[in-house]
Amino acid sequence: MCRTGCPTQDHATWGECARAANLRVAYCGIGGGDATEQKRWDNDLALYRSARAQGIQPDGTTRPKVMAALKASEQAGAAYGRDFSAAAPMPEGA
Repeated sequence: MCRTGCPTQDHATWGECARAANLRVAYCGIGGGDATEQKRWDNDLALYRSARAQGIQPDGTTRPKVMAALKASEQAGAAYGRDFSAAAPMPEGA
């Protein structure tokens, strides 16, 4: 009763065969999220690392903050966070 991919085909049950193969379930959504969210997070961090490698210091690691810093740096011709930074808008009536 082994799995079709079992190299030995000598297990008494399918479960025994699966345990011997040390199968793992990844990104099942319980306590670990899902693969799509993980990929999005990894891509956001890769974009942040790329910006930092260019000397830019974004206000955070999220894609919108990194993209804003990249855009500001391109428009100013200088590295955001290192050569200049933007102030937050003043609240109304201040």
